[in-house]
This record gives sequence, structure tokens and C-alpha cells, in this order.
Amino acid sequence: MCGIVGFHGPDNVVADMIVGLTALQHRGQDAAGIATFDDSFHLHKGQGLVNDVFKPKHVKKLKGHTGIGHVRYTTQGANDSDLAQPFTTSYPFGLAMVHNGNVINFREVAKRLHEQYHVLPKTTNDLELIMYTFASELRVKNLDNISVVDIFDAVETTQELVKGAYATITMIAGHGLLAFTDPLAIRPLVLGRRDTPKGPVYAFVSESTCFDYLDFEFIENVGPGQAIFIDNNFEVHRKNPYELPKHFCAFEQIYFAREDSVIHGRLVARERVRLGKRLARKVADAGLKPDMVIDVPSSGYFAASGLAEAIGVPYRRALVKNNHMGRSFIVPTQAGREDVVKKKLNPIREFVEGKKVAVVDDSIVRGTTSRRIVRLLREAGATEVYFISSAPPIVSPCIYGIDMAMSTELIAANLSEDEICRYIEADRVIYQDLEDLEELFSEEKGHGGSCFACFSGKYPTGDVTHYLRHVQEERASHRGDKKEKKNLSVSAKAPEPTEH
Repeated sequence: MCGIVGFHGPDNVVADMIVGLTALQHRGQDAAGIATFDDSFHLHKGQGLVNDVFKPKHVKKLKGHTGIGHVRYTTQGANDSDLAQPFTTSYPFGLAMVHNGNVINFREVAKRLHEQYHVLPKTTNDLELIMYTFASELRVKNLDNISVVDIFDAVETTQELVKGAYATITMIAGHGLLAFTDPLAIRPLVLGRRDTPKGPVYAFVSESTCFDYLDFEFIENVGPGQAIFIDNNFEVHRKNPYELPKHFCAFEQIYFAREDSVIHGRLVARERVRLGKRLARKVADAGLKPDMVIDVPSSGYFAASGLAEAIGVPYRRALVKNNHMGRSFIVPTQAGREDVVKKKLNPIREFVEGKKVAVVDDSIVRGTTSRRIVRLLREAGATEVYFISSAPPIVSPCIYGIDMAMSTELIAANLSEDEICRYIEADRVIYQDLEDLEELFSEEKGHGGSCFACFSGKYPTGDVTHYLRHVQEERASHRGDKKEKKNLSVSAKAPEPTEH
């Protein structure tokens, strides 16, 4: 999971890009990069946060009326500067691209690029696979008289050849700004506009919250398989989307997106409150009577407040977060995640001492973070701790861009609910029901359809058995973990395919 932006306007866009990327910092903290274009590409990227990577001397050199940017969270490949986005290629025209998501048939695409297009990708970043496939399809067109139809034809072939979940933004030097998504729109991308005396500024961003900071008007979500091209005259051209249902990642609503973002017409904060209210029945059925409901900050807040309201129990913010620590989920190693949790959260003893505490988190993925939180609360004097997940049990790896690509890491894939409760040392564990989640985010409720693969094992791109194994082998090889490699035969079990 990453954050991407693309801007196209009558003036230099780099200042808006810095603001936009900073608003998306929660989506990636490993690296950041920006490419702009005037008469040539200007590129700067590096490891770290946006404010660390872009100093005034760098911003001054990033000139141009068109630009794309990226914040990276590592799910595929190593975490080093060579893999930071954007990527560029000089032919045809000059292309610069960023993406959010994962390519699942990366071995097939890499083989085709080498054997049919005579292209050898330089890195393990799957953005190169998308970029070079698109570039190879574009270069067979009449480059002296390239049309929008030609560009969209190259996009459509790319979408057919490259499988997985992706939202991309591409600068085509001297022509304009292009955005397109995978045929199921698993990853988010939205289009906005701001009018200025010199003309409109258009922006593609991962989340609508960027527009709040930049005074942009939201125009639309980039739909399933849709392509939108904005030319140098600021005319907006659209390719009709695929006639396929949207399968937007449910984990965006549960955890990854910012609470103030609006996704497909629904405010993330409100959806999380609804998730919390749905949990009230399960808490009552379990006979639990907590003295208070608290959250694991900050993604658990709205679900916790919804649960507290529904069961008539006080909500307290009893875990204080050090905001200068990163999000533990997107730290690339388990040791690093545990260290972040230890340094990030501090319980307020006066609130929890002698109390039965229901603590609400967005999800339970590996279990080690949850166990650490339970221990913190017990050390602060809580008499009972009920750990409540606003997500259902995560039983299947995500191959679409979230760091849940190894079944051996997923506690719910390997242990029963009672075993999970004992492992994290809680008095009771409560999960959201998958049926409730599906009903909340169903198309009939106006959401338009979601991907629940990590909860159900049913992948919207069909039978992904061999792709799943490839992804896990790739992760294991980069981690150098022999135990994970040994367990691949067990963890890469075939999920039930979901037909289009």
C-alpha cells in the first residue's frame, strides 16, 4: 500500500505536491519521490518521510506544470532507494510513472517483456512491469501523430496483460497526465480540480483528504478499469470503464485510509463508527460488561466510540500515542513493529486501574502487537481485558498490496479464536462477523462492492494459487527467512476462486 499524487496545471505544481504527499504520509513511510516536467524530467527521491526527503534545495529544482509523486510502504522487493518511485523511461516520448498496489503475475509479465518486447527491468519493483508494458504498447502506435485513442488502446492492453491491484499515474512528456486503474478498482484513486485565474489545476490523489488541504473540488473516483487523460490544453478525456463490478479493498475503510477521507461517497470515520456499533451484539452475546471502552490509537478510535455508544458504556482514551512514532503495521519487520508499539503507546493508569477494559483495535493480524497492548493494560492495573477487532479474522494473505502476504504470519489462519485469546493473553477476544462486514459494504448499501479476500479466501481476480505462491516466495527470499520458505508448501493453500 502506497500513496500517489499527480498534478497538472498552468503554474509550477511542486508546492501542491509536497502538501498532497504529506497528507498521504500515513500510506507509506519508507521512501518518497517526485518527478516534474517542463522541457525535461526533474526527479528527486529518497528514503524517509516527505519532510526529510524534500529540502528547499530539492524543491527549487523540481520545476514544471506537471508532476507525479509517491510515498512508499514496502510490500514487494527490498526497502532501498533504488526502488523508490517515480520511475522514468526515455522512450516513447519520455514517461514517468507512480503506482499503488501489487502485480500478481509479475513472473509472466517480466518474461513477456524480455522475450517479446526485449526489455529487461532493472529492479524488482513491479511498477517497472506496468510502465514497460504500457511503453511497449504505446511505441507501436504512430508516434508522430499520437492520439488519445492510441493512448487508451495501450492502457487497455496493459490492463489485460498485467494482473493484480493497481492505481497508476503517468506523465507523458509533452502530451499530458494519464491515470488508470486495474479492472476491479481494488486500489483507490480520485480526481479533483481547482480553478485559478490562469486556468484549472487537475489532481489525481489516493485519498480525497488531500483536496481538503489544497482547496480542490472533488470530481470523481477513477472507476474499475477506467483511464482518464488530461492533455496540455487541460481537456479531460475518459475511456469507458470495464463492465465489471468494483471490488474496492475493505481494509482501506477498516484501517488504511485516513478518517477524514471520503471513499466512494462514504466518510471513513462514519463507516468505522458503524463497524463499532455492529460489534455491540457480539459483546452482549458474550455476556461481557466492561467498565469502559478504549481504543488502540488512532485507527481504532471511531469503532471504539461506536461500540461504547451502542452498549451504553463510557469511552475513554486510555492509551496515549506518541505521534512521533510511525504506524507499526507498515514497519517492515516484526522486531521493528514490536519496538514501535513499546515506544508508541502509554496507558493512563488512573483510568484503567481496577477496571474491566474493552480495547478496540482495527484488526488482529499477527497477534504480537495485540499481546503487547494487553500486557501494557494489565501492567497498568486492568483487572480484565477484552480485545475487540472491528475486522473479521484475517485468514488469507493479501496479494494486492497490503503487508499480509504470508499465511504463516496470520494468527487467525493458524489458531482458533480461543487459542488466539490465550496467545494474546486477553480474557476474551471478539471479532467482527464477516457477514456483517459484507452487509455494511454491500453494493445494495451504495458502496459498490468490496474485496474481502483476506477475510474469506475468495480472491476477485479468480484462482490465484500459483500467484500466491510466487508472492510468498518473493517475500521469503527478500527476508531471507528459511523458516518461511520451508512453510510455503503449507501456507500457499489454494483459495476458493471467485469468478468475474
